[in-house]
Amino acid sequence: MDHSIDVIELEMAILVRRLVSMTTYRKIGNLDRSAYLLLHQIASHGSAGVKALSDEFHLDISTVSRQAAALEQKGYVKRIPDPVDGRAYSLEMTDMGEEVLNENKQARQESIGKMLSTWSDGERVIFGELLRKFNAAIHEEIPE
Repeated sequence: MDHSIDVIELEMAILVRRLVSMTTYRKIGNLDRSAYLLLHQIASHGSAGVKALSDEFHLDISTVSRQAAALEQKGYVKRIPDPVDGRAYSLEMTDMGEEVLNENKQARQESIGKMLSTWSDGERVIFGELLRKFNAAIHEEIPE
């Protein structure tokens, strides 16, 4: 077995454990990961239906529907009815949702910035590129 794969496998397990601990105990911002990702997706790509969001994140429609309902209850998104299908709707970001997303994004970026403060610009760029590439590979491995 390739030693680098051994190192990567262990470091990934440690990374996941530490990220869960960080978000559980230190609470970066006031959005949980699922809310942050849904809001970020809508902010980046515009209004979206629950089906499109569930496809993007490879989650059950019922899961995304529950998460979306929680965001709607907090006033972070609003439903936009589909003019063709009265049962369908898209989720659109509200001003409050945009504000909360930006606050959380800033808090997350500040936290990551502190952790990477001793890294060179080049190291941060390479790490970001490799992390994006790895996330894309994971996305491709998840069955439809």
